[in-house]
Amino acid sequence: MRDLRVYYLASPEVLSGHLYHFRLFSPEPGAQQLAFTYPPFAALVFLPLSALPWRLALVVWHVLSLGAAALLVRTSFRLLPREPRLPDGSPRRAHVALWTAAVLWLEPVQHGLGLGQASLLVATLALVSTTRRHSVLAGAGVGVAAGIKLTPAAFGIYLLARRKRAAACSAALVFLGTVVLAGLTLPKQSLQFWLHHVMDTGRVGPTGSVENQSLRGCLTRLFGHDPGLVEPWWWVTLLLFAALTGTALRTASRHGDALALLTAVQLLALLACPISWSHHWIWSVAAMVWLAHGPARTTRLSRVSLACWALAAGGWLVQVLGQVEDTATATATAPGAPLPIALTACAYPACAALTLAAIARTPSRPRVTRPEQLRAGTSGPRQAPLE
Repeated sequence: MRDLRVYYLASPEVLSGHLYHFRLFSPEPGAQQLAFTYPPFAALVFLPLSALPWRLALVVWHVLSLGAAALLVRTSFRLLPREPRLPDGSPRRAHVALWTAAVLWLEPVQHGLGLGQASLLVATLALVSTTRRHSVLAGAGVGVAAGIKLTPAAFGIYLLARRKRAAACSAALVFLGTVVLAGLTLPKQSLQFWLHHVMDTGRVGPTGSVENQSLRGCLTRLFGHDPGLVEPWWWVTLLLFAALTGTALRTASRHGDALALLTAVQLLALLACPISWSHHWIWSVAAMVWLAHGPARTTRLSRVSLACWALAAGGWLVQVLGQVEDTATATATAPGAPLPIALTACAYPACAALTLAAIARTPSRPRVTRPEQLRAGTSGPRQAPLE
């Protein structure tokens, strides 16, 4: 529970003004000292947690995280274009229960639970808020979530893609409000974070670690830490992924597929971030739900993508590579690793590429024509654009 211990022990440091001097020391040899890497607003949110006894805080955190996992699955099903049913005709509730039980064993979810990570809670807060009908409420949760961890700001693109401009504006204003609130309450520490620490990836962890499944992490393992090699390739691959995501977004919007829009936006955000630890890839859950039950579920590309996610996330591939003994461990994490190992350590970006391609190639659903329309000489209604 290292990450939860950081939230629990570091948040009281806002009262002494030493939030970003905090370090959690680990007795394990070679373990990195963990710092508080979130905005100061997050420390204010976590502060009540530190008032609880540690064991009670741990139980509360686990219960909230398990509830968030169930909500993530349930909301993913709600965003599907059609309501799926089991082969025996069972309703969606049974499907949600089965998927919730299954995803708890996926590496991104289980690893996050073991660390006491906030990713699952923050992401679910933002996701559930976007389903609210009122624009202010739809954006407020996104703004608060982004104020805690920054990465949920990608939901702004999702809201714009769904033509919820008022909700996107609400999210931006609420996020700005969290920055102002923390700035007024903790001016010195706010300046420290926004002027010095926000772009300092060294405080987060080594970019070339196997657990970093971002594009930059993959390229660092392939080419080493030389910026002259990594930077040009990073821009090239990011532009290619951005183009693929743009095609996926157009296709999903044309089909009125909200879950595909969400999946495409979040996968691109994970790829673009300098650091995307494997436990940040909880959006693999939404991707797998879409691949298994979305409009492209019968295509070969969707089936291959789902199988790859099951192998990578269900087989804990990243953790296996990270724990290999002796020379294999050093080879997998060192700059310029052998090509087969370096490519295998880029499992999640490869799965993301397959998923984005599957979304982009979603087949058009045939238009249904009713008998009375045939007699009247009119065709069926057109698919309404996503709102």
